[in-house]
Amino acid sequence: MTLSHVQLAELAEHRYFGAVARGDLAAVLACFTDDAEVIIRHGDLPTRIMRARPTGDMPHISEFWRHLNGNFDASFTDFEHFVDEPAQRCACTFEVTLRPKATSSYVARGTLRLHNCNFFWVRDGRIAKMIVYYANPDTGGDAPNKPTGYPRAPTS
Repeated sequence: MTLSHVQLAELAEHRYFGAVARGDLAAVLACFTDDAEVIIRHGDLPTRIMRARPTGDMPHISEFWRHLNGNFDASFTDFEHFVDEPAQRCACTFEVTLRPKATSSYVARGTLRLHNCNFFWVRDGRIAKMIVYYANPDTGGDAPNKPTGYPRAPTS
């Protein structure tokens, strides 16, 4: 099954992110192939890899959403899609708002806003690979104190 430009954007924004926002793990997992891979990159932290068919100590892809939806109410806004229909790929930039649940260990942190970019490789109408890049612009203090900080320009 080959998806159109509109269907690729719909898969990412409405089917996948919509299911994540609803906390519907079954619907999230239905978006992925049986051999899917999810890669998460966040600043200078180590890359995390999860697979639908994990091996060794690698977690199953569901652990990502179990953690997210177990601790936060998530919403996703301000989407911009970049679609390559012939290659069945889609990238999205968007904002994520995470509100900690009352029982979450993150409740003291308060609401978190992230600027994300996800890349999707689609096969037979489902996500075969997803890479998540996210930035949390309000942590770590001034840029020189952040792992990926860039020095400020000198003031005159």
